[in-house]
Amino acid sequence: MTIDRWLGRISIDSPSPFVKQIPTIIGFLIAIGVMLLPLSPGPTNTLFFYLGVALAVVATVVSFAFPWRRLRAEWSILIPVLSLIAVGLFRLGTGGSNSPYGALLLLPFVWIATEEGRINAVIAALGTFLVLLGPLVASTVPTTVGDLVRAIFSPLIYMIVAVVINEIAHRVRVQLAAANEAAKQRKELLEQAVRSQDELVLNESRLKTANRLIQSIWNAVTEQSVIGTDLDGLIDVWNPGAEKMLGLTEKQALEGHRHIIEFHLASELEERLRDMDARVQTVSSAEDFSALVDAVRSGYADVRDWTYVRADGKLVPVQVAATPRLDENGHRVGFIFVATDMTQAREFARLKDEFVGLISHELRTPLSSILGYLELMRDDEDDPLSQEQLQYLGVAERNAHRLLRLVGDLLFTAQVESGRFPLEQKDLELGPLVTASVESARPVATNAGVALTAELPEESVTIFGDPLRIGQSIDNLVSNAIKFTPSGGRVTVALSRDGGDAVIAVTDTGIGIPAVELGQLSNRFFRASTATRNAVPGVGLGLTITKAIVTAHGGSIDIASEEGVGTTISLRLPLEVAATAALDGGR
Repeated sequence: MTIDRWLGRISIDSPSPFVKQIPTIIGFLIAIGVMLLPLSPGPTNTLFFYLGVALAVVATVVSFAFPWRRLRAEWSILIPVLSLIAVGLFRLGTGGSNSPYGALLLLPFVWIATEEGRINAVIAALGTFLVLLGPLVASTVPTTVGDLVRAIFSPLIYMIVAVVINEIAHRVRVQLAAANEAAKQRKELLEQAVRSQDELVLNESRLKTANRLIQSIWNAVTEQSVIGTDLDGLIDVWNPGAEKMLGLTEKQALEGHRHIIEFHLASELEERLRDMDARVQTVSSAEDFSALVDAVRSGYADVRDWTYVRADGKLVPVQVAATPRLDENGHRVGFIFVATDMTQAREFARLKDEFVGLISHELRTPLSSILGYLELMRDDEDDPLSQEQLQYLGVAERNAHRLLRLVGDLLFTAQVESGRFPLEQKDLELGPLVTASVESARPVATNAGVALTAELPEESVTIFGDPLRIGQSIDNLVSNAIKFTPSGGRVTVALSRDGGDAVIAVTDTGIGIPAVELGQLSNRFFRASTATRNAVPGVGLGLTITKAIVTAHGGSIDIASEEGVGTTISLRLPLEVAATAALDGGR
């Protein structure tokens, strides 16, 4: 083992037994050095002298070589006890009670007395007593009373000193521990402050970067108008898209203390308020603003079609998504209105509907002609067809009729989108209509292995409506329910009254519809993912047509479904109020 590794055992922060032993070794070396001087007396008893020196060397070697860190700290007291015995032997070998080197006793005595624990003060006092009493026991000269007094009085004084030293050392340790703990806490606080400062600088840098990015994105949003208001509707946010759409700069919009309703058609706000059952005899700005944010105040995002009025008076059809503005505590402090210009989209939709209507009209004529000639071929008595030819002819007729129905649906949806389709309304009893629809669909249900039943009330349920269109709506729902219900399932068509409404509910135990897709079912050509996965035939027009018919009769359609469980679609039609025919043209 090298010297460096030996020296590495010395602890500077917490003194090891060897470090504490150094003063005692230095004291012995000084005593031996003094004895070597020409006029100094030598040892009076060489045996005790050499035993004392040898024991001091042993204590020193043990203090250095022994792995004290593996033991409890209390065991290190053995070193000063050995040193105390070594001082006693050294004192016996250099004159006993008259030895000039008795002061060496203080070095191990102080070490023992300063150790933690009151017992060490007792050990220090008892060891001192034995060392001072030793010369009297070993001496051949008769002991005097004075010697006995010194042998008893001195240890008592040493014991008092040991107690005082022990108490002082204890208090110093407590203060030192408190100081170390305080220093540790200050260091931790300093390190924490440095980390916080670094995090603050980093977060500040990130915040600046995020602000620059947000500002860049904000300035890049020029196709959507983003307007922010407070809780009362006063505008405090105005993006470049709003400037482009409404013809006002941000400065003009914010400095003018403008209200959001200034950019809306008053007639649309009043119509919305009527839908909300609000009183509109004298409409205030607060009531007008409620028309925009009523759903948002209830906790829902609201997407609705409106018409914006530009600063120059030009009208802009828009779709507006209204959402709440929240502060850092989650409290609502205002509203955000994100508007998309629908001018081109609506023009495109109009052209598309015109195209669909035109194509539908153009297709119906040749299809009708084809069906007419197919019927002539079937009824030709002069040149009758063979059984195989009749089979082929039947396939062609079925597909031609199917294509004609599809063309009819396309034409009807085009009429719906254009806002005009014919209704021939009269007093209509719904019970026979439901029964007829169920009986018409029963063969299809039987072939599919689906149980089809109707539930009708005992009393008559009558509305003011178009028999053909209401029957078409019921047929669409029953047909869809059968298509989406696997073999062994059940479809129920129930007619009932609910307050002032007649309710026709078609319930199936089919494949169901994902919840996220329910809002899209009435869109043209939309098909649920469950339908496409299960390869259910269809083009996605049935519910679109049904919703248009029900809406034209002043009613509504409700859809409830759970994937893998089934679907219920309910038609609500007013019992006594004649249809407003919002899409009523052509009568």
